[in-house]
Amino acid sequence: MLLSLAGRRLHYDLVGPEGGPVVCMTHSLASDSGMWAEQMPPLLQAGFRVLRIDMRGHGGSDPVAGDYTMKTLAGDVAGVLDALSLPRVHYIGLSIGGMIGQAFAIEYAAKLISALWSDTLPSSPTSAAALWDERMNTVRRANSLEPLAAGTVERWFTDAFKPRKPARWKQIRDTVAATTPAGYLGCSAAIMNFDFTAQLPALRVPTLVVCGADDPGTPASENRRLAGLVPGGRYEEIADARHFPNVEHPEAFNRIMMGWLETQHHAR
Repeated sequence: MLLSLAGRRLHYDLVGPEGGPVVCMTHSLASDSGMWAEQMPPLLQAGFRVLRIDMRGHGGSDPVAGDYTMKTLAGDVAGVLDALSLPRVHYIGLSIGGMIGQAFAIEYAAKLISALWSDTLPSSPTSAAALWDERMNTVRRANSLEPLAAGTVERWFTDAFKPRKPARWKQIRDTVAATTPAGYLGCSAAIMNFDFTAQLPALRVPTLVVCGADDPGTPASENRRLAGLVPGGRYEEIADARHFPNVEHPEAFNRIMMGWLETQHHAR
């Protein structure tokens, strides 16, 4: 469904019983809410109401010109929750989705029941600035993400995934290629301009961080560090997975996710 927000449209998907606890999910850069397809069956079966939001310039959401910030992107999420009259949610975000989740926790803690951040970072990957500049310039020259698509998905999955799930691999590759240049460039600017390390220790939100053990871009060491920055934060690792453990090993990810949500339900 499309929601008009500040003169543009944001695409969201809201399914599940109206009285169920709400899980809000945000996706990675150059992906869309379809990356959470493997998580939908267990969430719905357990009675959760699931809200998936496409970031600006991704999936079905309109692009916005210029650089974005994590605070602005978190504000988009808050705007959707307010428009749908959803006062509090369990938040799940991967990669930039997890970065937005951190900004959301800092700015809108009262709207959170719990947070699960996956394969993400607590601050900009400054050591990779030249690599990000190269990617962004490639997109500007081509006015398309097509040149980045195959290489991006190869970083997201181990070599074993493509022959095992070729149709899913291609679906995700095609989603990368279809991402708008404005959305990619705006979100890339946000990734290269944030640092939450000083604010995370003040959070009082139940937090779990999950990471693929072999993630090259948002490595396990940084995800462990992130969990340690949040008081009471927990960390879980998924073996033989890179950046998308929720797709590559959904059984393992779903077991962790559902166990976490069940724990938070009983803790309320």
